[in-house]
Amino acid sequence: MEKVLMKGNEAIAESAIRAGGLCYFCYPLTPQSEVAEYLARRMPEVGGAYLQAESEVAVVNMVYGAAGAGARAWTTSSSPGISLMMEGISYIAAAELPCVIVNIVRAGPGLGGILPSQGDYRQAVKTGGHGDYRCLVLAPSSVQEVVDMMPLAFDRADRYRGPVLVIGDGMIGQMMEPVEFKKWSFPPLPPKDWATTGAKGRKPNVVNSLHLDPLVEEQLNITLAAKYEKMKQEEIRLEEYNTDKPYRVLLVAYGTTARICKTAIAQLAGQGITAALLRPITLFPFPDAKILELGRKAEFLMSVEMSMGQMVEDVRCAMGRDKPVYFFGRSGGIVPSPEEVVTAVKSRIDGGKS
Repeated sequence: MEKVLMKGNEAIAESAIRAGGLCYFCYPLTPQSEVAEYLARRMPEVGGAYLQAESEVAVVNMVYGAAGAGARAWTTSSSPGISLMMEGISYIAAAELPCVIVNIVRAGPGLGGILPSQGDYRQAVKTGGHGDYRCLVLAPSSVQEVVDMMPLAFDRADRYRGPVLVIGDGMIGQMMEPVEFKKWSFPPLPPKDWATTGAKGRKPNVVNSLHLDPLVEEQLNITLAAKYEKMKQEEIRLEEYNTDKPYRVLLVAYGTTARICKTAIAQLAGQGITAALLRPITLFPFPDAKILELGRKAEFLMSVEMSMGQMVEDVRCAMGRDKPVYFFGRSGGIVPSPEEVVTAVKSRIDGGKS
């Protein structure tokens, strides 16, 4: 299969089209604006629909309506734009509607800057909206991986009837890498007999997230919780790197930061220090059991992030008191270098304190 050199944002757009994501709403925001630019040209060519809204609040409600009508609806944005969508995402989860939301993360908090970050981890994993809902969260580490994730995201959104988040730092959207568009095959999906496609010959379908009867509202929460437990059983994805041999240090990182850690592992090996990497591909559900299993083989763990330390909380929760879990990160849009990771690891080996 022929590979083509593409910018991450454009590759996301093309992969979504090929996955049937033909109903796209967006408000441009750096560093993901090229998705909208690309789709403004491509959607008319493939018979799809692209509408630029007046705000991210409008966008998420357009996604809500299109998803309720049974379309494969989706959007992209960046950190503060995703924040504006959070109320709508909670509504979508409560209404059990499938959609895909891509967050190309920029520095924050506040308006922040346009450089890459991983500061939206908590927002994505713990949910920035209200109520007892969760989203399946996928975290690619390359342009090829995000191309492969888009069909999976649409399939799982339909299969679980809920929002799926694809979260990548700004580097994923802006870097160019060779990609190939594979043909994916998934098991048949159940019919969308809940969709508001017109009530000819049947009773009307009602899409709603308002339940004034507390017993009805509680039952919805129980139903959603069962769905999320099923995700924990069936959807955990991860990558192990260099774990097939003894190691002193286990690095835990996701996204492009994990690629930096792979280079750091090679540099550490050159200095006689063995290290391995666990890369969560799903941030929810989180690979708790695998972190515990691999962490027990190390002297200590280190969570490496482009933030002030967000995923490290979940790594520590998974590891418990068995082994120390340290943190190293850069923020403000600064990407950590492999040399900085090496220095951070060596400082712990030399007796530094957390």
